[in-house]
Amino acid sequence: MNTTRTFKHFIRVPYAHTDQMRFVYYANYLVYFEMARAEMLREVGLPYAELEKQGLFLPVVEAHCEYKSPAHFDDRLEILTNCRIQGARLRVEYKISRGSELIVTGHTVHVCVSAALKIMRPPVCLQKLVAISA
Repeated sequence: MNTTRTFKHFIRVPYAHTDQMRFVYYANYLVYFEMARAEMLREVGLPYAELEKQGLFLPVVEAHCEYKSPAHFDDRLEILTNCRIQGARLRVEYKISRGSELIVTGHTVHVCVSAALKIMRPPVCLQKLVAISA
């Protein structure tokens, strides 16, 4: 089994993220994925803005969500993320929970590209995302 490093991020649901039914609007979970992904990169010393300055971009080429239970205004959500590198792609897995209740699972797939939008292999620095002892 290939184990990967797991990152943890917390958010509190703002009122503006809920819909008329008082549930978190479904598309906001992709925003939560992005927030957790940015924190994951920051935690290993690779803020996304710095990667862009170095000419590395990680556009999303696939996104998937499975909704298990709705979240509501003021819920404190825990987002667990882990990353796998597969060739020129990064696959980031997400689990969003409220306490012990699983709310959403999903993943995004990103391709590494240069500033000229040429596909490239992930630089060695991105190994920090998968290294258990980083």
